[in-house]
Amino acid sequence: MNNSAANTGRVLWAGLRALLVLTVITGVLYPLAVTGVAQLVFPGKANGSEINSEGRVVGSELIGQAYNLPMKEGEETAAPDLKWFQPRPSNGLGSNSVNTQYSIILSGATNRSGDNEDLIQWVKDAKAAVIKDNSVSGYTVKPSDVPAEAVTSSGSGLDPHISPEYAKLQVHRVAEKNHLTVAQVDKLVADHTDGRILGFVGEPRVNVLQLNIALKELTKG
Repeated sequence: MNNSAANTGRVLWAGLRALLVLTVITGVLYPLAVTGVAQLVFPGKANGSEINSEGRVVGSELIGQAYNLPMKEGEETAAPDLKWFQPRPSNGLGSNSVNTQYSIILSGATNRSGDNEDLIQWVKDAKAAVIKDNSVSGYTVKPSDVPAEAVTSSGSGLDPHISPEYAKLQVHRVAEKNHLTVAQVDKLVADHTDGRILGFVGEPRVNVLQLNIALKELTKG
């Protein structure tokens, strides 16, 4: 009986020592090592790919943002501030959507099927809004001009990028609202269009936050 108790005690103590050693290695030393290497090799990405403007952090290049007017009493959703380039919808298009304000705590898709009546209506409403908002004097948006990402969210609902086509569709409206020429705003889009990674991976894209920061600088000039 005593030998059995002693053996059990030795096994338990060995297990506890292994637990303590592995906790220190995998729970303390390894995370510290990975964090240290990340800070040395690519500190910007390790710290969240922050974007600075006028001496302060205004967001991350990995997370989209909404550019809306302040909500008025009785409104269910905020209206877009049309002086800024607008991102793609964030996880749904109506008041019943999962995430309408790029809140990172709600990342995910609506999980509605392509034949869902609510989703179809949201897309129709979003398309009508894109046409209405971006049609200005001397420039009319046609339904065929509206790209898919202008009326649908990404899988995460947090995509910070839009296509160059959607950015260019907004150029005339942004120019008019900010009292700039179309050529000035068009050049801004061209300068902030990223090509395919390594020349063949992915699609050309425009980071909306970086584009709007550049727009703000242009309007101050």
